[in-house]
Amino acid sequence: MSRNIALITGASRGLGKNAALALAKAGVDLIITYHSKADEAAAVVAEAQWLGRKAVAIQLDTGNVSSFTDFSSQLTTHLQQVWQRDHFNFLVNNAGFGAQAALADTTEQQFDALMNVHFKGVFFLTQQLLPQIADGGRILNFSSGLTRFALPGYGAYAAMKGAVEVFSRYLALESGARGIRVNTLAPGAIETDFGGGAVRDNATINQYIASQTALGRVGLPDDIGGVVQMLLSEQSGWINGQRIEVSGGIHL
Repeated sequence: MSRNIALITGASRGLGKNAALALAKAGVDLIITYHSKADEAAAVVAEAQWLGRKAVAIQLDTGNVSSFTDFSSQLTTHLQQVWQRDHFNFLVNNAGFGAQAALADTTEQQFDALMNVHFKGVFFLTQQLLPQIADGGRILNFSSGLTRFALPGYGAYAAMKGAVEVFSRYLALESGARGIRVNTLAPGAIETDFGGGAVRDNATINQYIASQTALGRVGLPDDIGGVVQMLLSEQSGWINGQRIEVSGGIHL
């Protein structure tokens, strides 16, 4: 039986990297994308290979829809050369960036940058890659806890993630005939370099979030990777079209 292959966008760092390595440890081969950090992506590939997995990294700007056809062609080449296959099994739309601005101060440029990466890119990259996802495959789209609870300065970002959640439900409905399961994962505040690393590096922010969380701490990357692996596994095969929040119980 052939090994499953996961394509994870934005996996050179942060939650994408953690998810990729969690999947590698579970026996899944990897195709990861990176925007500019080629060296960091190569390190993730090397670690996955050390774990006994096949892995490759491909450069991709998920905010540039016009590049997706060429990316799909590169993907086909890698699949055929490395795996002697034309399809992969799991698509994880993780790539993104943080931006903070009050709604009254959000510029059109900021709005468009968020839209292009967090929603338009997810929509059209998924559309482009659907024919290359094997029947019975999985799609997992990253959202945010900020679609359930509101914090000042994240309105535009959260609105894009809200759109992804609606898109995921419709995608689950329209992909069901092929046995493709689609879910949304919504992390809470996690200690990474996301958004300038504020949750990780600012003790006041860290302590405030911990005080609002039932489990009494902020999230760590390892709190997310295992959930990604679980949601892509056969053990969660009847979970479909759902939003799964992984936040330790913040703002309950």
